[in-house]
Amino acid sequence: MKHLYRTASLGVALALFTTLTPALADGTATVGGLVNKGLVGVGRIPAAQRDKFGETFGSGSGMSIDTSGWTHDAAGYKGSLWLLPDRGYNVAGTTDYRPRLNTIGIEFNPVAPGAAPATGQEQTGVKATLADSMLLTDDKGADATGLDPLSDVRAAAGDLPMLPAATNGKLALDNEAIVRLPDGSMFISDEYGPNIYRFSAQGRLISATQPPAVLVPMRKGTPNFSSDNPGPGAAEPDPKDPETGRQNNQGLEGMAMTPDGKFLIAVLQSATRQDGGDSPATRQNTRALVYDASDLAHLKLAHEYVVPLPVFKDAKGKTKVAAQSEIVALSDTSFLMLARDSGNGQGVKGDTSLYREISIVDVSTATDIAGTDFDKDKPVAPKGVLDPSVTPAKMTPFIDINDNAQLGRFGLHNGAPNDHDNLSEKWEAMSLASVLDPKLPDDYFLFVANDNDFLAQDGFQVGAPYKADDGANVDTMFLVYQVTLPGLAKK
Repeated sequence: MKHLYRTASLGVALALFTTLTPALADGTATVGGLVNKGLVGVGRIPAAQRDKFGETFGSGSGMSIDTSGWTHDAAGYKGSLWLLPDRGYNVAGTTDYRPRLNTIGIEFNPVAPGAAPATGQEQTGVKATLADSMLLTDDKGADATGLDPLSDVRAAAGDLPMLPAATNGKLALDNEAIVRLPDGSMFISDEYGPNIYRFSAQGRLISATQPPAVLVPMRKGTPNFSSDNPGPGAAEPDPKDPETGRQNNQGLEGMAMTPDGKFLIAVLQSATRQDGGDSPATRQNTRALVYDASDLAHLKLAHEYVVPLPVFKDAKGKTKVAAQSEIVALSDTSFLMLARDSGNGQGVKGDTSLYREISIVDVSTATDIAGTDFDKDKPVAPKGVLDPSVTPAKMTPFIDINDNAQLGRFGLHNGAPNDHDNLSEKWEAMSLASVLDPKLPDDYFLFVANDNDFLAQDGFQVGAPYKADDGANVDTMFLVYQVTLPGLAKK
């Protein structure tokens, strides 16, 4: 996959950050030269879909569009993308689900910004077809697993650091984000480690990068990668939560390569335990890790910044912190970040999401804490209060996914009734593709996808059927926005 864009003038545009301007009549909104032209397409893969292994399809934890094959003609746009599922259906505990990567064929016919689709065609603009599924294996070619690594650790060997392992001895993966490289290999971030893995084009583990030690979950002074979601018959870890490091299920949720291919950025879903991550109300100060990617086999931490996650009030007036779910890099100092609330949407009990937004994050004036005492034994935000010596990244709202005016044009909504057209809970994947219009050289389609959590009524995984609770039957969905990103002109 070729790099899609340049960043020469993006810094100028980002330097002009202002408060989000009111949306125009057609839904267009501008932030410092970056423009959100609104929703232009919607599509679904049904919850009943099964992959080539006969198992229920679930996806949307991470996404990467194959921009080298992205084309446009009179019939519309065509191409493919890679969609990454996480650790399988795990409502009643994790299972021995084999991690995999799905290839999706895409046919896309966008409506004009601000326009409405024809009646009956509201959610057909994106035709997404499952084309293939590939298993991800360890460095020996053996199956990996979605099982929680309750207490086992695979010892460091050769170039590989210590790795999370399930009780069956398999490499434990909870995949969350993907970056596809020009040679077909890929970086995949995970929750358990939280690590960054590099797999070959055939899905075999090549190398692994462990984050700074303060992000590694520790229990009783020992690395323990459990997320407190034991498999059938297994006991919970002791203690239930790590004492320091990433909190349960809050690993490297977002990751992206910079447009020039020089840096890989990964962001922790929320604050570490020692930085306020031990409370839902104080987990705001998460960390962005910027790696020098000049040597793909040996990523080197170049920079590290504090990113303040969005804070909002729930229906009872309690302070909540939105979890970071995915990023798209615009340069080595800026990225789009998707953050969201939990427990609301189709497939779960709550119906109205209070926060699902894509913001622009700028770290150009933030304090670089890489290699400092904050990477040793000094919390950067004890009890959630940021150390006064640290300047955090700047964050500016860009796209409100919950905007019912935008959703309504496509027959969707946020809130009651909690039906098939209410957005599902987890929106966790993003990727860019050019509009391929010489008259609009800075315009891109921003694809956003949900993680449907494998919620289906006729589910089948790991040799057994299952039925999601409360009748949940959640499709994998795609929302496509048209955006203008000055300076990201195609090479």
